[in-house]
Amino acid sequence: MAEVEKTRYSDEELAEFKVIILEKLEKAKADYDLLRATITHTASNGTDDTSPTFKILEEGAATLSKEESGRLAQRQLKFIQHLEAALVRIENKTYGICRETGKLIPKERLKIVPHATLSMEAKSSGTK
Repeated sequence: MAEVEKTRYSDEELAEFKVIILEKLEKAKADYDLLRATITHTASNGTDDTSPTFKILEEGAATLSKEESGRLAQRQLKFIQHLEAALVRIENKTYGICRETGKLIPKERLKIVPHATLSMEAKSSGTK
């Protein structure tokens, strides 16, 4: 008789993923706050618009323009929202289930991309 395929992760496994997600969420929020502070600080500095080339040469690659910081902050906020949605899926016990195939996403993938909603099989087939 064939082994029955798991349709969801156990409560213990979900708890493990929750810890991973909460750690990533904490770091993501700290990074987002840092980016927002950079934007706020940059916005109050009157020399940014007058000599951006000199400023970049002076401070090197660590200097981000307001626009770049804004884009990074938007991406970070989106990442935070994806992580928070993953926490909701954990509470609903639907976490780790591919939204295309309905199969479990491998643990290895979820440990690397804890907010994933597609298995590599579904993702590589090109459907979004």
